[in-house]
Amino acid sequence: MNRGFYIILTAQFFSSLADNCLLFAAIELLKDRSAPSWEIPVLQQFFVLSFILLAPFVGSYADSLPKGKVMFISNSIKIAGCLALFFGVHPLLAYGFVGTGSALYSPAKYGILTEYLPANRLVWANGWMEGLTVAAIILGAIVGGLLIGHQFEAFISLQLSGFEWNPGINTAPEFAILVVLGLYLVAALFNLYIPKLPIEHELPNTGLAFLWADFWRCFLLLWRDPLGQVSLAVTSLFWGAGTTLRFIILIWAGSALNFDLQQATQLTAVVAVGLAIGSVIAAKLVPLEHAVNVLPLGIAMGVVIVMMAWVSDWRVAIFMLVLVGTLAGSFLIPMNALLQHRGHLLMGSGHSIALQNFNENGSILLMLGAYALMIQAELSVKTIVIVFGLFVSFSMAWLYKKHGHDQD
Repeated sequence: MNRGFYIILTAQFFSSLADNCLLFAAIELLKDRSAPSWEIPVLQQFFVLSFILLAPFVGSYADSLPKGKVMFISNSIKIAGCLALFFGVHPLLAYGFVGTGSALYSPAKYGILTEYLPANRLVWANGWMEGLTVAAIILGAIVGGLLIGHQFEAFISLQLSGFEWNPGINTAPEFAILVVLGLYLVAALFNLYIPKLPIEHELPNTGLAFLWADFWRCFLLLWRDPLGQVSLAVTSLFWGAGTTLRFIILIWAGSALNFDLQQATQLTAVVAVGLAIGSVIAAKLVPLEHAVNVLPLGIAMGVVIVMMAWVSDWRVAIFMLVLVGTLAGSFLIPMNALLQHRGHLLMGSGHSIALQNFNENGSILLMLGAYALMIQAELSVKTIVIVFGLFVSFSMAWLYKKHGHDQD
């Protein structure tokens, strides 16, 4: 691969790292405001809603300009949201504005892969993209946690006490936001050097009514295409299940392993490590034309989740969570590549990624809602884990039965 591909990866890494660090700073700012506890998970909802509400428009916009330019504009929106957070705008609104930038960034960062690389390199490229994204999630959690820690806040106060000029940075979250701002600026700088590619699938009309109608036309087109249908269903199922699994791990670790919240949070990072391993395996072993054949790995993932209901040893728990992540990465990466390839052929890469974001984030909202209902019904943690694992296995088995013989 030439230098352009690595520039794309570097820009994505720094932008994703900043996103994940900023979440912790926003959470700490809410605590400083003595905000009610329900506002903390709502932060993620504000972020996710942008992907759903803007889906009819961001794909068309991403396809109407060179993808590198779209990524630069998206990072500029994130920078504006970061500055808004620093200057006192409510964290829900500011972080939601950052989500707007991410919603626009996503169709560009994945769409450029289909324009820049041949089809036989898409699984490999997605492995790199997802692997670095997972690394950014893990590193973002570590760096973000350190930046908002009380020890770091004490260090900041000690350093500033010796200066007459105070730039308004008195707390760790404020300093963390400035660090994140620097990361976004680095990402934007790399965006400027992304190779400029010819515009594909440019729309003849950019009116809102046309974009709205065109989005739903593409929505039906992708869902009616056999390979588009299976890849869209699998990726939507994964992200809905993956997000819900993070919340389930928190209560399961407390119930089965007697972990406190900090230890339980570290377990969620273990799944991310497995996801990175699975991404590498898929990138090396799974060609695009055989992407559908990985669906049985999703069935196995559900079975492993069910088995977790009887685990009470933390060492076994770590092994099984790494296994869950590895299985997930092994089927997610080929499905992502297949979806990008089909979308690129049918309607343009930006359109297809926006549709993917719409479906995946809709799945997240629905599955989190189902999880909340199970909690409200006072089901035991063991029952919730079993129900969740069986749902994943049966869903993947049904998809494999329906699409197992599809060929690209």
